[in-house]
Amino acid sequence: MAELLLLENVVAGYGDAVILDRISLSLEPGQTLTVLGRNGVGKSTLLSTIVGRTRLHSGRIRYGSSDLSGAPRWRRARLGIGLVPQEREVFPSLTVDENLHIAHRGTHWSLERIYDLFPALAERRRHHGNALSGGEQQMLAIGRALVGDPSLILLDEPLEGLAPVIVERLMAVLQKLRGEDGLSILLVEQHARLALRLADRAIVLDRGRVVYQGPSSTLLEDGERTQSLLGVTS
Repeated sequence: MAELLLLENVVAGYGDAVILDRISLSLEPGQTLTVLGRNGVGKSTLLSTIVGRTRLHSGRIRYGSSDLSGAPRWRRARLGIGLVPQEREVFPSLTVDENLHIAHRGTHWSLERIYDLFPALAERRRHHGNALSGGEQQMLAIGRALVGDPSLILLDEPLEGLAPVIVERLMAVLQKLRGEDGLSILLVEQHARLALRLADRAIVLDRGRVVYQGPSSTLLEDGERTQSLLGVTS
């Protein structure tokens, strides 16, 4: 099967600073890939590079048949790449409805379908972004990415700082998106075992380089290796 997303020897960072050093990875349609690693190794920079928020020093990024290496951010979004940033970036002075309306551009994901996916948002649709809880803001950030009708959704630490009950709900949503809706997902997450259970494949970054790339099941089954790579227990 042809790759939906392909990075080849990508060197990227901010200004002259290099954060990613010769990163190569691929993601097939409908596949979920999780990106793991300790803090500060380049995970968020990787997502930012895919959506055009960093400086690409060398290498190639391809999405389907399109070369993204010099493409502006808006074109990457139009091609079907949605981003849920770590900071969520909801508009605090706009209502839930307005946050979704601003990003809506397709037909596959209507606002009502978002509210079916996140009933808690339906109850808060007239509330402003700054009146939402952290979990509700994360739901809104995911919903806002979906109404752009992406084929690939990038999620940067979507479970960070959330209560266990909200983590459970969001994991169920991600399972639904990858299963029933067939979305491709690129997930950066510190909850390593949750991410590995969700994903088909995993990569581990260290100092901007890929130090592991392979099936998620390999890391799930090898607690010693996972601890060595990530500094977590099995």
